[in-house]
Amino acid sequence: MRSTQAAPLWVRLGTLAAAALIAVTACGSTTTSGSPAGQQPPTANMKPQSSVGAGEGALNLIDWPGYVDRSNWTNPSVASFEQQTGCKINVKDANTSDEMVTLMANGGGGQWDMVSASGDADLRLIYGGSVRPMNTDLIPDYKDFQTYFKAPYYNTINGVHYGISLQWGPNTLLYNTKKFPIAPTSWSVIYDPANKGLVTVPDNPIQIADAALYLSSSQPGLGIKDPYELTQKQFDAAVALLKQQRPLIKKYWALESEEISLFQNNDVVVGAAWPYQTNQLKANNGPFADTIPKEGATGWGDTWMLATKAPHPNCAYLWTAFVSTPKVQAEQAISFGETPVNTKACAEMESIQAGSCAQYHADAPGSYFNTIKFWKTPIATCADGSSSCIPYAQWQTAWTSITA
Repeated sequence: MRSTQAAPLWVRLGTLAAAALIAVTACGSTTTSGSPAGQQPPTANMKPQSSVGAGEGALNLIDWPGYVDRSNWTNPSVASFEQQTGCKINVKDANTSDEMVTLMANGGGGQWDMVSASGDADLRLIYGGSVRPMNTDLIPDYKDFQTYFKAPYYNTINGVHYGISLQWGPNTLLYNTKKFPIAPTSWSVIYDPANKGLVTVPDNPIQIADAALYLSSSQPGLGIKDPYELTQKQFDAAVALLKQQRPLIKKYWALESEEISLFQNNDVVVGAAWPYQTNQLKANNGPFADTIPKEGATGWGDTWMLATKAPHPNCAYLWTAFVSTPKVQAEQAISFGETPVNTKACAEMESIQAGSCAQYHADAPGSYFNTIKFWKTPIATCADGSSSCIPYAQWQTAWTSITA
C-alpha cells in the first residue's frame, strides 16, 4: 500500500534490477498448492528458524512511507516496541515496488532485515532469492488471520510462506455522485469517450491488469483467465485498450493526495482508486462514492518479508509479531485507509473509529475475496508451465509507451 499507528506488544520500480529478476522462470499459479513444472524458489529449502531468541539490538526495515511511524501510531508506539524488545529500528522509506526489489537484491545485502512488499513485488523477491521462508508458528496472532491471507498466492509457494501478510485493499471505482447519481456498474465508464479528460487512474504498470480484467468480461473470446498471466495476444489487447483510454485521462496519479485533489477540484469525475481516497473525500462531505463493478476488481496485499541475509532475524520476528496484533493492525488500518488481515482487529477498529470495520471491509466474508484479483508479479511462466506469458519488464516498457 502506501499512508500510520500501534498497540500492546505480546512480551504487526531500480528498473534494471527488476528486469533481471523477472527473467527468472517462476510460478504463475493463482493457487498455493504448487508451481508449474515443479519449479522452486532459490531459498525454498532454507529451513525457517524454530524459535525466537533475544533481539540482536537492531532492526533494519524497508517500508512503504509511514509503515514504521514514530509519530502517528498511538499506544504503544514504535518507540515502545524498541524499549520492550531492545530492537532499535532503522527504516528506509521506499516509494515504489521497484525500489524495494532493488534494495533487497542479494538477500538484502546483509544490511536489510525486512521489507513491507506489495504483491507486484513479492514474486520478484521470492524467485530472485532475496527473501527466505518464515515460520508462521512464531507469530501468535497468525491463527486469527482471515483465511485468505494465511497463504495468499503472492507470498506462499507450495505451502512455503515467504512472509507474513499485513494489510490489504481493493482497487475500487471512485466517482462523483453528481455526475453519476446511479453508481456505475462496469469499468467501461473509464474507457468511455463521453468522459474525455475527466478520468484518472494510477501511474503504475500493474494497471495493465485492470484493463485485462475488464477485457476478460467484455471480450471473452480473448480467453483471459488471470489478468496477471497474459499471452502476447491478450497483452496486446490490454495495451491497445489503455492507449485508446489515453485521451480520456486528465492525469495519471502517483500519490493518493493527487487523486483526492483532482476530485475535490472537479478536474475529474471518475477513476480507479483505493478506499482511502474515497473516505478522505467523503469526510469532507463531498459528493463521492466508490464501488466494485460487475467485472470485479484488482487489489493489493502487503507482506512483511524476511531478507535471505537478514542480520537481525530475531528482531525481525519480534517486529512481525508486534504488527500482527489486533490493536496495532487496527491503528495502522485506520491511519492508512487499508484493511487488516487479523480478524480480531475489527473490534479494535470500532473502538477507535465507529463504523470503520465495515467501511474498510474488515468484516468481509470469505466470498468477498472472490471478486478481487490480488496483485502478483507478472512472469514468463504461465500456470500451465508454458513460457508464453508476458513478464513484468515488458509491462514496464509498455506502460511507458501508454503514458508518454
